[in-house]
Amino acid sequence: MTTLFSTFDLKGHTVKNRIVFPPAVCFHYSGDDGMVTDRNYEHYRLRAEGGAGIIIQEATSVWKPQRLASFQLGIWSDDHIPGLCRIASVIKKSDALALVQIHQAGLITPPSVNPVPAGPSANEKYKNSRALLLDEIHIIRDAFISGAVRAKKAGFDGIELHGAHGYLLNEFACSYYNKREDQYGGDFAGRMRLATEIIRGIRQECGDQFIIDYRLGVNSPTLEDGIEIAKYLESIGVDILHVSHGGLLIHLPRPPKDFQFNWIVYSGTVIKTHVHIPVITVNEIKTSERASWLIENNKVDFVALARPQLADPAWANHVKNGEPVNICSSCKPRCKWYIDAETCPAVQRLKKA
Repeated sequence: MTTLFSTFDLKGHTVKNRIVFPPAVCFHYSGDDGMVTDRNYEHYRLRAEGGAGIIIQEATSVWKPQRLASFQLGIWSDDHIPGLCRIASVIKKSDALALVQIHQAGLITPPSVNPVPAGPSANEKYKNSRALLLDEIHIIRDAFISGAVRAKKAGFDGIELHGAHGYLLNEFACSYYNKREDQYGGDFAGRMRLATEIIRGIRQECGDQFIIDYRLGVNSPTLEDGIEIAKYLESIGVDILHVSHGGLLIHLPRPPKDFQFNWIVYSGTVIKTHVHIPVITVNEIKTSERASWLIENNKVDFVALARPQLADPAWANHVKNGEPVNICSSCKPRCKWYIDAETCPAVQRLKKA
């Protein structure tokens, strides 16, 4: 029987277990230059030594004008490579697969970074927003490809394209956001053109063994759209899908009444039935029992647990060895990690231990 600690072969890489540490942003660890700091390095060292099979570095910007925040890590310059190399090396030292999520915020770019956010089209949800010009789309496309090349030079095994949570690639793929009438909009092929050009460019520049993961906004805007996107991504060479939400609270899938997880996890299990490449699911899985059930019942190939591994960097090793886990406190109304990691009750418990 496949278990949480079964290995998995991914393009010649033996992944030591089915546990993923997903790309959880470290708020205020870096600065405006996007450089890796010692604090970033220690964060990933602890999670790598903690036993996860795949570690995905947090959203890392390929183009400075469309960052998620002024403290977001960067991969828009060769100057970032030495710092990124430190993270890739320390992850791989613990025999984990090292990926880096490359990202652009699009319409979600905050005013502190750019007062006029740009996406495929202007959108009334986002103040002062505008449509990207054609030459800007080409700049961003090339920036994603160059970012992947830098990731490879830094020693990462692959990249994850952030196509979820309402960010730029998700916006282009989704008919709710994308109202363009040129070659980057209109029908399905047009909406997927930017992602297609990026994926093909990365494959050409980085080679067949370089892993291309795609974080899929599964309700874009419906689950049926997500299934179509997933099948298409597989057909053009994506190696693994990381299923999450599409940033919209409309047309939410409804899990069966006896399904014990939320709609995002359910959507991941649905996507797995439509593709042949491996699927990661995520969101409020929380415990080893719940994670194990998904793997043992072949619902997905990998489970991503962010808050459990933020609360306990050695979560995977503790579960494997039957040892106590430092439990996430599920702070309300918002996770304290995403305000200031030092105020997280779980982090404070670890410091006192």
